[in-house]
Order: sequence, then C-alpha cells, then structure tokens
Amino acid sequence: MRVIRFRDGGQVKLAAVTDEERAYLLPQEDVMALIHEAGERGLTPLRLVESAVKPENELPEAWTALELLTPLDAPEVWAAGVTYQRSREARNYEATGGRLDAQTFYDKVYDAVRPEIFFKSTAARTVGPNQPVTLRRDSSWQIPEPELGLVLARDGSIVGYTAGNDMSCRDIEGENPLYLPQAKIWRRSCSLGPAVRLAETVADPYDLRIACRIYREDRLVVEGTASTGQLNRRLDELVSFLAADNELFDGTVLLTGTCIVPPDEFTLAPGDRIEISIDGIGTLVNGVTAN
Repeated sequence: MRVIRFRDGGQVKLAAVTDEERAYLLPQEDVMALIHEAGERGLTPLRLVESAVKPENELPEAWTALELLTPLDAPEVWAAGVTYQRSREARNYEATGGRLDAQTFYDKVYDAVRPEIFFKSTAARTVGPNQPVTLRRDSSWQIPEPELGLVLARDGSIVGYTAGNDMSCRDIEGENPLYLPQAKIWRRSCSLGPAVRLAETVADPYDLRIACRIYREDRLVVEGTASTGQLNRRLDELVSFLAADNELFDGTVLLTGTCIVPPDEFTLAPGDRIEISIDGIGTLVNGVTAN
C-alpha cells in the first residue's frame, strides 16, 4: 500500500494507492499524521489506510494523472554516501582524475564502522514528480543519483520508503571533498516520490529493484538497474548513525546511496528527462532545467 499527495483545486489531499493501482481519498492531511493517528488508535498504518479503501472514496481518475506533489513535506533530507561498490568506484574516479588503481578516503569510508552521512535538502529545495530539477551553473559534470529513501519518525523508526534523486556535481566533489555541500545542495537539487510505501507492506527492503533511465530529445541515452541487496550497509545501521546525538523530525528522509552511475563521459543537460523506478513504489519523473 502506497500513500500519495496531490493538489486538487488548490487543496492538498492525501490518497492511498493499492497494488491494483486504484486510488482512494484519505482524511488525513499528510502521511505522518496518518502514522500518528494509527498509533493513537492502536492500529497499524496499513489497517488504518485499509479502513478508507471504500467505493465512495475511490478517485475517478488514474492516480498517475493527478497533480502529484512530494509524498511528504520532508523537513530534512539526509543522504548516505559510498554505500555501494559502484558508488565507491565512481567517487574514486572523480577524486583521482580517472586512476582506478589509486586508493582514497572513499575506500576507507566504504569499509569503516562509521558511514558517510551528509545533509542533502530541505522541503523548500525538494521537488516532487513531474517538477524540474535544476543544474548548477558552476558545474560541468552533473548526474542524477537514484536512491531508496527511508521515511523516518522522530524516534528513528522507518515508517515508509520512497524514491529519491540525489543530484550530484561530480567535478565539484572530485576537486575537493570539503566541497561536498556545494556538490550536493542547491535550488531544486533533490526530488522525492511518487509515493511513500508503508514500511509494513515491504517484505524485504533488501530485495528492491532500482532502475534509472535518462532521455534526451525523447531518446534513451542512459539506462541502469541495481538491487538494494547490493547495499554494503544495513538500513538500521545508517539510521542509528543519523540519529546519534541528533534530533530527528517527523518525516525526515534518509537517502541510502546509489548503485547506478552514468558513464563517466555523461553529464545532464537542460531538456533531459530522468525516470527513477523502485519496485512497489513507482516511477519518479523529473525534467532538467538550467538554474
């Protein structure tokens, strides 16, 4: 069961999407309100959502045709880096100018007890489905990073999963690791959606297929697939380091790293279209514009 947010005549509404792709209006204002109401009533979030799946609540149009918003207003979006071998290789390539045999600090963080976790975005910098992400003007090597996102409650519990795009400037990060915030954070540099999958409905979060496709002038120019089973870290491990001596806010999203990196000669261009799909969540589509 998935939860989406959409705009209808100026109002923001919440809906549940079943595995049969049918959408039903929900009375709650957002997904975290739903989570808390379920707890107060002694129900699981799934049980509460199922109570609203009635014929009179079914939306007349397909949910993919709605004006979709980010599935939640995440107060903070954090991200974990170098959690897949492919990401480790890409970061080493950036840092060494293409010397694949060189050892760097990225090798150390891949194997270290402490993972790399960095601040990525705020609600104001994050866009939803079918909204454009932007390119940084001072970078000439930019890519999307398709990632599984963990939706967290304030106690650190994982209440849902979503798809995320951690836009990245490979040249800025490769020049100096201290430039990481500039390589990762700018206006419209993060996208989330199209839905939040309730955590209790995911049998195995380490068995999700992730796919990324990039189109240029409607021609497929990049395509890659991966599985969350390739993660080098446990999800609860990543959350524990984010929560350590830190205050989590309801609806915080933690992106868990990427295993799909476009070819080294590729960079995004205005007019490109990025499609990120995760099993059971849906496809997050964003166009690319200049900043």
